[in-house]
Amino acid sequence: MEAALRALADPSRRAMVERMARGPVTVGELDAMLAIARPGVSRHLRVLREAGLVDVRQDAQRRVYSLRPQPLAEIDEWLASYRSLWEQRLDALHSEIARGKRQRRSAS
Repeated sequence: MEAALRALADPSRRAMVERMARGPVTVGELDAMLAIARPGVSRHLRVLREAGLVDVRQDAQRRVYSLRPQPLAEIDEWLASYRSLWEQRLDALHSEIARGKRQRRSAS
């Protein structure tokens, strides 16, 4: 999970992952999407591959990259406890706001 989080810390790699979430993509397609040179795209893809976030397959002369959802599922599972903490706090805030509105209405 640590490697996946480090890989996703970079905005270009996050953009690549977001694009791959819609389906497989070639290096050329990523190159056209990002404002960086092809060697930079290849370096970012290597980081994503080493972090286990993407798979690569050869299709004739092209390499096609696909997203691997398992590392993202691990991150989501780790975040679940924090998500429930914030949901509880936001629910409490919502209740407090509603109570304040009722008090202002009754005071009017």
